[in-house]
Amino acid sequence: PTSDAGKYLVASGVAPRDFNTYGARRGNDPVMARGTFANTRLSNRLAGDGQTGPVTVHVPSQERMSVWEAVSRYQEAQQPMVVLAGKEYGAGSARDYAAKGPYLQGIKAVIAESFERIHRSNLAGMGIVPLQFQDGESVDALGLTGHEQFSIDLEGELKPMQSVTVTTSTGKSFTTTLRFDTAVEVQYFKNGNILQYVLKNKLDQ
Repeated sequence: PTSDAGKYLVASGVAPRDFNTYGARRGNDPVMARGTFANTRLSNRLAGDGQTGPVTVHVPSQERMSVWEAVSRYQEAQQPMVVLAGKEYGAGSARDYAAKGPYLQGIKAVIAESFERIHRSNLAGMGIVPLQFQDGESVDALGLTGHEQFSIDLEGELKPMQSVTVTTSTGKSFTTTLRFDTAVEVQYFKNGNILQYVLKNKLDQ
């Protein structure tokens, strides 16, 4: 009951013996949003090299806290978030909530060296922008720390696999590849996500 999801369940009157698994509660959005990035083996470099688990730093205050606490603060400030990642982002058991959770948290884009195939598609379906570093570029190569603010140029008519410029608050600028691999994925993004895209098409019929 020490995790943010556990605290939520206790506050909702659920006894710890009845918690079960995240998979068993995948229909409970508040639990799954709190469980996103809560893997105890997950490495978050904002919290320091070697730090694993759902711990991060809230950049504006520089306070160390749980991922969900930081997310809550960003949501309250209406501040969208970006994930910086390495290779094969999203690899592992392909679960839809690996993309739904970040969507619920308010993450708008993931910039990675490469993406696990199914997870990239799921991100696109949730309207989260998958951006891929150019060959030879990475968080380390570009000297990114995660403390920057990011401006992503998505103006104009978007096309699958086009180049997208990302500019940071520290003055750095680099080019990424938009990993919307098909035209329909661009439409998901334009409409908000796949569900809104389907509903809009139904209403237009």
